[in-house]
Amino acid sequence: MNDPLRTALAELLDGLPPTEMTAAVDRLIANYRGATPTHAPILRDRADVAAYAAYRMPATFEAVRRALEAFAEAVPGWTPGSHVDVGGGTGAATWAVSATWPGGREVTVLDWAEPALALGREIAAANPDLRGARWQRARIGADLALDATDLVTVSYVLNELSPADRSALVDAAAGAARAVVIVEAGTPAGYDRVIEARDRLIRAGFRIAAPCPHSAGCPIVPGTDWCHFSARVGRSSLHRQVKGGSLAYEDEKFSYVAATRLPAEPAPARVVRRPQIRKGQVLLDLCEAEERLRRTTVTKRHGDLYKAARDADWGDAWPPPDSVS
Repeated sequence: MNDPLRTALAELLDGLPPTEMTAAVDRLIANYRGATPTHAPILRDRADVAAYAAYRMPATFEAVRRALEAFAEAVPGWTPGSHVDVGGGTGAATWAVSATWPGGREVTVLDWAEPALALGREIAAANPDLRGARWQRARIGADLALDATDLVTVSYVLNELSPADRSALVDAAAGAARAVVIVEAGTPAGYDRVIEARDRLIRAGFRIAAPCPHSAGCPIVPGTDWCHFSARVGRSSLHRQVKGGSLAYEDEKFSYVAATRLPAEPAPARVVRRPQIRKGQVLLDLCEAEERLRRTTVTKRHGDLYKAARDADWGDAWPPPDSVS
C-alpha cells in the first residue's frame, strides 16, 4: 500500500475504540462470506465503513493495482483521462488508478452506501489526484446508467449482485468505457464471476489485455481449477490490530480481467502459479497465447532467461520484454 493512503487511513481511524473496530470487522467478514441481499448495502454506518477501510481497503488497493499494472503493460503509452469506479465504496480503486497513472483526471465513484462515500471523500483529500472526484450515491444493478468514460473499474462488487444485475452491470460498463477492469476474490466462485464477465466483454467487442494472453476461451477445464493471483499487502499496526494478525504482511488472492477497445499487446504468456525454484532450474506454469496451459522448465543453460525465471513472480508476463533467450 502506498504511503499516502496508509497515512490517510491511520490519521482518519486514530482514536477509534479497538473493541468496536474488531466487532465491526467480525460482522463484515460474516457478511462478505455469506449471501448478501442485493437490496441492502453491507456497509451500513460509520463504524462499518471505518472497519472496512482498515480491514479491506489496503488489500483491495493492492489487488486492483496489480491488475491495472498488467493492463498498462499491454496498452503502453495510454493514460485514462476519465475513470468511473462502480461500487467503489471508500475509493481503493481510485487510489490504485492514481498509483498506476499519476496525474489528475475526471473521477466518479458510485456506491449505494452513503457512509462509504463520505469516508472515501475524506480520505481522498490526502491525494491531489482525487480532490476533485465526485462521490455519488447510486443503486448498483440493472438500472445503473453510466456516462461515457475512458476506464471503468469494478472491484469486489459482482459477488454482491444477483446474476441478472451482474450481467447488466458488465453490459453497462462495456457500453460506456474504452477499458474495463474487473477484480473479484481469488476463489472458485470469484473466478467464475470473472469468466462470466470476460465472456460478456468479448461478445461486446472487447479484446482481453490481461491476464490472458488471448481472447479465446479459458483453457481451464471448469470445475478442475481456477485462475487467480496473489498480491502482497504490507500491514500497518492498525491493520494488524483490526485483523488480529501478527505478521507484517498478508497475501491477497484475487481473480481479474482487464479488457479494452484500444489496440492492445497482451503478454506472450502469463505465469499462473507461484514459480517453483529448484537446484539449477525453475518450473513455470504458463497460460500461453496458443490457448493452452503448459509447464516449462528453465535451467541455467538458458542464461539470462534463467535469471529472469528466478526473479519471476506469480502473475508476471513471460518472458520479460528485456530477457534474452
